[in-house]
Amino acid sequence: IPFEEELNFAKAYMELLKMRFEGALIFETPKNISNSNYKIVPLSLQLLLENAVKHNAISAEQPLKITISIHDDELQITNNFNKKKTLNKGTGVGLLNIIERYELITDRKVIVEKTKGIFKVILPLLTQKTKIMKTSNQNEELRYIRAKEKVEKMKGFYGNIISYVFVNTFLVVLNYNTGWEHKWFIYPMIGWGIGVVFHYFEAFGHYPFLSKGWEERKINEIMNNDKKEMWE
Repeated sequence: IPFEEELNFAKAYMELLKMRFEGALIFETPKNISNSNYKIVPLSLQLLLENAVKHNAISAEQPLKITISIHDDELQITNNFNKKKTLNKGTGVGLLNIIERYELITDRKVIVEKTKGIFKVILPLLTQKTKIMKTSNQNEELRYIRAKEKVEKMKGFYGNIISYVFVNTFLVVLNYNTGWEHKWFIYPMIGWGIGVVFHYFEAFGHYPFLSKGWEERKINEIMNNDKKEMWE
């Protein structure tokens, strides 16, 4: 989204926090934005501001100062670091989420710098899209994902087979001991057996109504037509 839009949203959020903390929270933003075309990942700025407030002790004696500035097409969010003593150790999921979201749309990296008293995050300010082909990487990632999914399905099928054998053996014995004249064990055996057959098709990819290699051809067709737009 436009950086100016995200910045205005962050300003409104920080004004609310300043009402709560009064003089214990100092907030500085860039006075001028040199490029009106700057873009940023939605809510990434607010999430960093929330983290700064969450992880730092804030008081009149030790105010939290957050500075937002622009340097060479990069957005720098800097705050003094005074960790809360009662705060449980953070998971870092919020910051990791921002990094991963940027990796989806640009090759430019999110930079995190932490010293004893200063915490800084540098976000790329994006300006334009370029179309690039990443077929080889996509192929490798797709093959790994598909292989992992297939192994999980095969494990599920083998577990189903083991359960099928043990349960139906028990039903046969039970049926034999309670009255062999009416062989009711056949009904669950057939019903479950049909499910096992379809489970086999799903796990091993052998569908009788599709020709061999159909899935592979369709995947390659889709991947060859896929051009990923990346931001710079």
